Amino acid sequence: MGLVMNTGGCETGPAVPKPGNPDIVYANCKGRFSVYNKSTGQEQSYDVGAAYMYGNNPKDLKFRFQRVSPIHVSPHNPDVVYHTSQFVHKTMDDGKTWETISPDLTAFEADKQVISGSPITRDITGEEFYSTIYAIQESKIEEGLIWVGANDGPVHVTKDGGKKWTNVTPKSLPGGGRIDCVEPSPHQAGKAYFSSLRYQLGDWKPYIYKTTNYGKSWKLITAGLPTDHPVRVVREDPDREGLLYAGTEFGIFISFDDGENWQSFQKNLPVTPITDIKVHRKDLVMSTMGRSFWIMDNLSSLHQNAEQLSSSAKLFDPKEQIRYRYRGRSGSEHINYPLPAATIEYYLPKDTKAPVKLEIMDANGQLIRTLVSSSKDEGKSTVIRDMATNAIEYSVNSNLSAKKGIHRFSWDMRHNGSWDASSRRSYARGPMVSPGTYKIKLTVDGKSMESSLKLVMDPKVKASGVTLADLKEQEKIALQIVDLLSETKKMSAKISKEHKKLKARNDLSSSEKDRFATLDKLNKELETAQGTYMRPMLVAQINYLYGIVGRADQVPGKDVYERLEELKAEKAKLEAMMD
Repeated sequence: MGLVMNTGGCETGPAVPKPGNPDIVYANCKGRFSVYNKSTGQEQSYDVGAAYMYGNNPKDLKFRFQRVSPIHVSPHNPDVVYHTSQFVHKTMDDGKTWETISPDLTAFEADKQVISGSPITRDITGEEFYSTIYAIQESKIEEGLIWVGANDGPVHVTKDGGKKWTNVTPKSLPGGGRIDCVEPSPHQAGKAYFSSLRYQLGDWKPYIYKTTNYGKSWKLITAGLPTDHPVRVVREDPDREGLLYAGTEFGIFISFDDGENWQSFQKNLPVTPITDIKVHRKDLVMSTMGRSFWIMDNLSSLHQNAEQLSSSAKLFDPKEQIRYRYRGRSGSEHINYPLPAATIEYYLPKDTKAPVKLEIMDANGQLIRTLVSSSKDEGKSTVIRDMATNAIEYSVNSNLSAKKGIHRFSWDMRHNGSWDASSRRSYARGPMVSPGTYKIKLTVDGKSMESSLKLVMDPKVKASGVTLADLKEQEKIALQIVDLLSETKKMSAKISKEHKKLKARNDLSSSEKDRFATLDKLNKELETAQGTYMRPMLVAQINYLYGIVGRADQVPGKDVYERLEELKAEKAKLEAMMD
């Protein structure tokens, strides 16, 4: 299993990494704000109010913090951090000093301010407080435009960073519900959404509201949502205005028309509460209640009106993708990590009998890979560890489908590998291509469509000092090794074929016997004998060199070049013996 690190707070509170500084994590435990520093391993405490909340009646507290009190870092300045009780608090020095920038923004009804569990059990551990701010978000496109929602119903907004707040709660919204989410639109400053959760009050209806005028008026947008599916979270896609995602108590829903109509987007998700949603690098990331995190990779087709497809085949423009390698993991894991691959999506309006063909070319138009739907590139996705070298090889299931519908093709970002006598292994596991822009061409029923795919360098690799020139040089020599491996395997296959024919005969002439002996010697020099830890011969030696070059992103070592020349010379020597 991977390393687990406590980054501050406790079981109830959020942990929020500081943008630009991955060593710093803001956290809280029932409202107790802290700053965890990974470089020191210590968690510094900077509680707002610094008061012990346990056992208190909430009406008597100066600050009411509930168990998941929000921490929100400004999208405009990573040094500006918001934290909420019934007030909005702001720090610009990692919690050392706090400024309260709002009045009480909750309903704060007197009859709700009681000791929970009383009179039987005083279950008042400083986290069960009603009338606290539950959600806060600053607009990504207008600094100082901040939306908040309380767990007892009200919604407020400020346009000037907290100098003036306006209660914009819709009159049609029943009171007392928990504003689980506020969502400022990433496309229009005046547009925002919020969801209200009321099933704790016996009301299981979904509530999602939208405004386009800073909350002056609101519209309930729940058409298509089941009437017994409470909504926890709503988010607007940052890359397509009006594309909304709603996390309900029983799964996820999607709207392509800014909430006018909703439909299920459940796919293979378990039926579980969706507690939060974020679109990150054009992937849809979801947290659930007790069923882990889930990711819908690659939203490219949704950003290109996938719901409005016509009767013609379509090749979607792929999103920019990171060229990264797979690193094997030890231990037993139940998590299904996707193998490195670039996703290419296409749509077929009907089943097609003619093979679907996909061609991948580099920026100069040189063909890198050709795949057709009538053949299988790799079959099932597999990961293999070579115990002798500790090298990890993987194959990606990248079969092209000719069936009706939207399809995802996974290109492993590799050239063709070496030729092999086995059709299953032939041309598999080739060298990785360098970062760059690649041309993709899809042909369906004789009609071709083209697009481009940009592969960018792994930012962690780039930060380590490896350059694009290093990766291009690595690609160049890896292809040279693959060529040598292909030539050597073909030579071995040719020798093996002739050797078997002569071995099957009992009437060999003297010259044929000499030829058989030569072939037998060549075969032993080329192929490793069967057995345990037998001496690796030429094909295995070339394959080993290929494994050294392709294990990580790096500039090839000097020994690789020298060893390649040695292996070329050895092959030439064996070739001379064939004549």
